[in-house]
Amino acid sequence: MEIKTHKTKTLNIAEVISDEVILKNLDDGLNLIGNLGYQGFDKMIIHEKNISADFFDLKTKLAGDILQKFIQYRMALAIVGEFKKYNSRSLNEYIFESNKGKTINFVGTVEEALKE
Repeated sequence: MEIKTHKTKTLNIAEVISDEVILKNLDDGLNLIGNLGYQGFDKMIIHEKNISADFFDLKTKLAGDILQKFIQYRMALAIVGEFKKYNSRSLNEYIFESNKGKTINFVGTVEEALKE
């Protein structure tokens, strides 16, 4: 796993880069939040390919549990990927509602994730 640093006018953003799935459960999410928060990052970018498929199945409640921790610990998160492939109305609605705010966003590119 590699951390690529991006700086904007007001944010220090960590882009997590890996060839493996690194976000498989709640503990993985908490470890990322703790480690990157300690390093002074305000926001995290994670690619869809690095997240367990269970995350995108809302019935597992994994997404809700993990994203709640990001909100609780005030770590903004952008998930970069192609989400239209998921044929889940509830997931599409969840993504739509999340993207209305600034804390949790689902975007198509890293450039979109870097927008403030």
